Amino acid sequence: MKDVKLNARIVVADDHGIVRMGLIQTIKRLRSDAVISEVEDYRSLYKVIQKEELDLAIMDVNMPNGTVQEAIDYIKIHQPQLKILLFSSQDEEVYAMRYLKMGAGGYLSKQSSTEIIESALIAMLTKGLYVSDNVKDAMFAESLTGAGKNSPFETLSDRELQIATKLAEGITLKEIANQFNLHSSTISTYKNRLFDKLKIRSIPELVEILRLYNQ
Repeated sequence: MKDVKLNARIVVADDHGIVRMGLIQTIKRLRSDAVISEVEDYRSLYKVIQKEELDLAIMDVNMPNGTVQEAIDYIKIHQPQLKILLFSSQDEEVYAMRYLKMGAGGYLSKQSSTEIIESALIAMLTKGLYVSDNVKDAMFAESLTGAGKNSPFETLSDRELQIATKLAEGITLKEIANQFNLHSSTISTYKNRLFDKLKIRSIPELVEILRLYNQ
């Protein structure tokens, strides 16, 4: 890592402490002189960006008090030189290219091995860019066909898409059940099914990918 400047300033943003701890340990192992800040939501991230000149921001795409698009836009305005690595549990083959087009310099799956995580960190600190082999293949395919991977929402039935939209609007399962004249348990089953299909685990993730794919 000869091309990395000394005392690189890095912020790790994730609402799960165990994730932040693991990333910080990995960074310190690669670069013991790195100066690392950690935050658990977008609002705190913005405060750090206001106060410190940073070299790399590693952030989850789903955190409280903001959205990933807002965060990228904020960084581009206030610290345009700041390199951005998104770190997410979402399927990289489905979502990575969307986030890269938003302005991120790299996308890293939380399911990645330690070796891949280290490679991504080195690439971001030296070049400001990182894409996995899977994403490179997807980008190559898109360059040939002119079309990216299909929207994950294409796998949903009409009813599942309707319920996904209602959930993203903050409507409760009981209220949705009343609207569709169905039992709450039936709506819960639909919710679990659409979460499985979209490979998500929370309403904030649902809101984010609905925005991502303009649903």
